[in-house]
Amino acid sequence: MVFYSNIDPVLVHLGPLEIRYYGLAFLVGFLIGYFMFPYLARLRGLKLTKDDSADLFFYIAIFGVIGSRILYILIYNLKFYLQNPFEMIAVWHGGLSFHGGFLGALIAFYYFARKKGLHFYDVADIVAIPAALGFAIGRVANFINGELYGRITTMPWGVKFPGVEGFRHPSQLYESFKNLMIFAVLWNLKSSKKLAKGTLFWLFVTMYGGLRFIMEFFRQPDEQLGFFFKYFSMGQIICSIMFIVGAFMLWYVNRRSIKLK
Repeated sequence: MVFYSNIDPVLVHLGPLEIRYYGLAFLVGFLIGYFMFPYLARLRGLKLTKDDSADLFFYIAIFGVIGSRILYILIYNLKFYLQNPFEMIAVWHGGLSFHGGFLGALIAFYYFARKKGLHFYDVADIVAIPAALGFAIGRVANFINGELYGRITTMPWGVKFPGVEGFRHPSQLYESFKNLMIFAVLWNLKSSKKLAKGTLFWLFVTMYGGLRFIMEFFRQPDEQLGFFFKYFSMGQIICSIMFIVGAFMLWYVNRRSIKLK
């Protein structure tokens, strides 16, 4: 059995205005973070309100979009943007990098923590949990849009996307499931008093980097870049760095408790 994806990416047409699933997923992800952040903060003894949550996620939206755009331009298609400089600000044409958005979000965490007199990890450990769930929802929206699809497959669950050759791995759904796994792990650890500061954040980084490295074997690489060393995508190169740094920092923030044991 194979599947044909013919879902209209536009949920509602209101005259010239369109409400798209992707925009709705983006909104739902931020609402999840907005309501979950104060709850998780209370579990960790932090006095943060929904107003604080709104400030933080506003910073994440601004710095995240800027970071994701800059990294995409620099790494994924610099030649095109140098030839078409006005396209650099045309984010509605696509071209955002998760890894760049992640770096931008780190700046937002740092700025918010300094503003509130908190440690960076106080913020990062909390935000990692709703972020994983939000990313899971976002990947479903990628599937509906028929973008970021997988490589050609003969597996019975292959999907035929409009205008795309052959049946493809629904890699967007693989990644959604991967993000749900990360969310489940972090959620189960959220109340632990034994974890050192930074553990949840670096566990997110390690799991995301390692699991996405695997998922990238099913995802179609960027056409303008292709493969590096015949087998690896740019996403895998960056995710391998995430995994190595995350694993080292997991050890580093927990090294004292490891020695005590």
